[in-house]
Amino acid sequence: MLKEERHRRIQQLVEADGHATVSDLSHEFDVSEMTIRRDLQELVARGLIVRVHGGAITPNQRRILNEPPILDRIKEQAVSKRRIGQAVASMIKEGETIYIGSGTTALTVAEALRERNNLTAVTNSLTVANTLATSPGITVIVVGGFLRISELSLIGHIAEAALNDLRVDKVIMGMRGIDPEYGLTSDHHQELMTDRAIMAISDTVIIVADHTKFGHIAASRTAPIIDATLLVTDKQAPDHLIAKIRSLGVEVIQV
Repeated sequence: MLKEERHRRIQQLVEADGHATVSDLSHEFDVSEMTIRRDLQELVARGLIVRVHGGAITPNQRRILNEPPILDRIKEQAVSKRRIGQAVASMIKEGETIYIGSGTTALTVAEALRERNNLTAVTNSLTVANTLATSPGITVIVVGGFLRISELSLIGHIAEAALNDLRVDKVIMGMRGIDPEYGLTSDHHQELMTDRAIMAISDTVIIVADHTKFGHIAASRTAPIIDATLLVTDKQAPDHLIAKIRSLGVEVIQV
């Protein structure tokens, strides 16, 4: 097959599924993964696809995945997020130290914990810190760093240095994209290393996300799906993706 024809077929496959992996394309066209990577770079240069870790997505999907500011997202899927928050809050035991990340779904966990006692909550989220600030039974530790204005979160090497000295019982965090193959992804490159540092401070990582995050693939791969201990989502999450994630050994709870 000529290179031009292969490029056309790659673009068609990416558009048909919304994404494609380097590995799958290599098998599809019986060429090396290095050849596929060069093909993808040429298609990126022409503005036909968007490169992500391990493959490519369509430009339209990339626009969909661009995350609006947190204050604009609070009302999105509000009922589902509140149920997720309450479910995760019920898993937190008295005396535990937990980490609550940024994002609207993680914020609902903090809201559900406000009346609890004898807890320590660590966070890099100003909205989470503000929510728990008046809870007398909760000790709040705020991780400092550079302010990401749209998310009202603190990120960067200062935050990562502080995280290196912490261990918590449970990490609770949201994620922009969740896919069994591409893993846990986000849109913000500068937040990538901070998120990885957060996930490293506990053996129990709980990802909270409503159904709209499943099957979405953002530009930055935070971690493979198996790095999550538990995913908590709503009952509208796609059955085939939930089944595949469970088959990889990750527990999923739908509320």
